[in-house]
Amino acid sequence: MGKLNRREFLVTASAATLAAAAARSQVASPTQRVFIGSGTPDGILAYDWNPLTAELTPAGVAARIPNVDWITFSTDRKYLFVASEVDSFNGKATGEVASFSVIRGELHLVSAQNSAGPGTCHVALDRGGRVLLAADYGGGSAASFWVGSGGQLGPAVTVRHYKGSGPNTERQQSAHAHFASFSPDDCFAYINDLGGDAIHIYKTDRHTDKISPPPGLKGPTVIQRTVSAVLTPAGEYKAEPGSGPRTLHFHPNGHTAYSVNELNSTVDVLEWSKEDGSLTLVTRIDLLPEGYDGPTRACDTVISANGKFVYFANRDNNFLYSFSAEFETGKLTPMGRTSCGGKTPRNFVLDPTEQWMLVANQDSNSISVFKRDAETGVLAEQGKSFAAAAPMRILFS
Repeated sequence: MGKLNRREFLVTASAATLAAAAARSQVASPTQRVFIGSGTPDGILAYDWNPLTAELTPAGVAARIPNVDWITFSTDRKYLFVASEVDSFNGKATGEVASFSVIRGELHLVSAQNSAGPGTCHVALDRGGRVLLAADYGGGSAASFWVGSGGQLGPAVTVRHYKGSGPNTERQQSAHAHFASFSPDDCFAYINDLGGDAIHIYKTDRHTDKISPPPGLKGPTVIQRTVSAVLTPAGEYKAEPGSGPRTLHFHPNGHTAYSVNELNSTVDVLEWSKEDGSLTLVTRIDLLPEGYDGPTRACDTVISANGKFVYFANRDNNFLYSFSAEFETGKLTPMGRTSCGGKTPRNFVLDPTEQWMLVANQDSNSISVFKRDAETGVLAEQGKSFAAAAPMRILFS
């Protein structure tokens, strides 16, 4: 090949660059389906996410189920479970819990059941995909459900109605179950009761069966773990009076948990016991800026996959608060507050690359997207915003 003059060299280099870019785009399409739980009659909205451009593109209504507060996937992403915050379902004064199959990015209804009470606001699935928990804010109640093959929900197995209350006369006249979760080993279940300043703790029913081969046949004895949706009371964590424990998230270290208290915008850093499922206060963190004396409601938690960074969202004054975390102890060190990009952050998540933070801003009908430095954990001050009707939950497929 002969020598190229400057013009020929630039044309050739440009063509090579474009060809390489095209080849990269053909190797892996980055677009990923995202489902948004919406507090509207439409219920679940579909979007397509491009992590290269940080763009969310509307893809229509995925499922019409009213007032969806929360959605969660099975571990294999084949089934999606829904909490519908309605006051009546099937002629009864309860909310709705539903399951959908996920086929090529589309949702297909599998089953629906009555929850324990009205205003179902949260559902959680154990890692084995067999037990679903539901929390009812309006009813101050919770229930467990057996999940059968194909994502089929059975009727409620265990139902609990709480009687607690707290000193906040506007928000704590009665119990308000707000969040359901499982311990890292799935042996315990937790229900955050915002109205009663408590986290209710249950032992999940898991026993091991030894199955021997039939007479006359040789073969090893099979050890099989049997799981049911029966919940047995195992204790209670009492939060500070008037704090209103809203959510509970476990750190990847396997023994630290963070309980966000909505009413006084604090976080209880807790030590989890594998032996009895108990939660013990280690320290309490104040999320509010010094001197702030306005309306405030703490909301949700995000923990990076490597456990090095933890983020909390706060409503009314609308900010995200970033912390670095010591992995072994779960100890948090403040990094700084940044804007949530809208009004009333209801839920926020990292995308699968963990290079972007997405925030569902309920009262500004928008989802804000912020660049994140994966090494330092720092969030960008400015981001993009995409329209979404009353977004309550963001879930990547």
